[in-house]
Amino acid sequence: MKQPLICNLWHPCNTSMQLMPHIYHKMRRLGFSLLLRHISSLPSSFTAPSVTRTCCLHQRVLTGPHNCYQSTLPGHSCQPRRGVSTAIKQHIQDLSGPEQRLLDKLYEGLIGGQRASLAESITLVETQHPRKKELAQVLLQRVLAYRREQESRNGGKPVAFRVGLSGPPGAGKSSFIEVVGKMLTGRGHKVSVLAVDPSSCTTGGSLMGDKTRMTELSRDMSAFIRPSPASGTLGGVTRTTNEAIVLCEGAGYDIVLVETVGVGQSEFAVADMVDMFVLLIPPAGGDELQGIKRGIIERADLVVVTKSDGDLVVPARRIQTEYTSALKLLRRQSKSWNPKVVRASSHTSEGIPEVWAKMESYRDTMLASGELQGRRRAQQKVWMWSLIQENVLAHFQNHPSVREALPHLEERVTTGATSPGLAADLLLKAFSSSSSSSP
Repeated sequence: MKQPLICNLWHPCNTSMQLMPHIYHKMRRLGFSLLLRHISSLPSSFTAPSVTRTCCLHQRVLTGPHNCYQSTLPGHSCQPRRGVSTAIKQHIQDLSGPEQRLLDKLYEGLIGGQRASLAESITLVETQHPRKKELAQVLLQRVLAYRREQESRNGGKPVAFRVGLSGPPGAGKSSFIEVVGKMLTGRGHKVSVLAVDPSSCTTGGSLMGDKTRMTELSRDMSAFIRPSPASGTLGGVTRTTNEAIVLCEGAGYDIVLVETVGVGQSEFAVADMVDMFVLLIPPAGGDELQGIKRGIIERADLVVVTKSDGDLVVPARRIQTEYTSALKLLRRQSKSWNPKVVRASSHTSEGIPEVWAKMESYRDTMLASGELQGRRRAQQKVWMWSLIQENVLAHFQNHPSVREALPHLEERVTTGATSPGLAADLLLKAFSSSSSSSP
């Protein structure tokens, strides 16, 4: 007998999942069946909390007999479906005993606040192994259900505050995070730091290892630091950073800091996964015109001029004034909050409490207006489409017709015999023709 299924993702009332069979087959080839295979057979230990709707899946997505569980929401009902094609049934597999025990162990350790379980869970979502990616999605669904339960107890408000930190190399991001993190843990907060490092072109691993530069914070039992290689991702944010944030929140960390590589104008991807985006700039970083040219400043909710101590106090004050005037020329992102510019020193800790006070003021203001909750909902949609684009591109590149025609067309493009636009059109035509003819 099938067990209750988490229905928020694959809900029969969700019109986006009411797919024609041929559309479903295309989605399955894109990799969506990876999650369907295992969500359909979650063990009893994977049932969603009572606040989560549970019901049967739509007949066009899953096959075979299954029980229907009434929703806890008023006015919702779900009836069993018949006449389901058996073509999909062969793709539904049960979790093995060791896999069930692994996921149970990770989940129990995660919500228990064990840092080792959190680290292992993040490793699971970062993996490229197909089977482990499936297990990671099952674990994430359970953690999401647990987080929704926590938020419902909190009056529908987020239980954690996500802060993204960016800035040019040498701005002192790691030093700033360590000082702020130690201050927050001293006040009773649990802080997690997701530090995205530059990657080696040879091995793919982290080059800098920011964790080694936060020696005091890494020894703090109320803090968790996870360096992750950027792996060539533009903007320095990996595709799994968003999922790692969810796991950190499930482990009880109420402050999540995301530090990025610092590559310049392209580094605004982190703004699409956090509640507040903080830009760190060093003194003598250019005038206000240079600040406007940096497109990243348009996404900043708070600008912090770092290294404001010693001989750099005067330049830091000048930069603060110039960036304050520069921000006035930019369009406001929020109706409730005006971006601020403050100075701080990680060396002397001067200005650090004031920086956190500004962050708290931002959080309270955005929560009161409802903009923070709206921003999170919009971010989820942005990242869904981001992952779709990534998966579609990977599917396109690995398609047999494309791989067959690609070497010849690449050679013609490099010799100038064919324009890049025509070659792209031919590849897309080969892909679409082959896909439409597939059963």
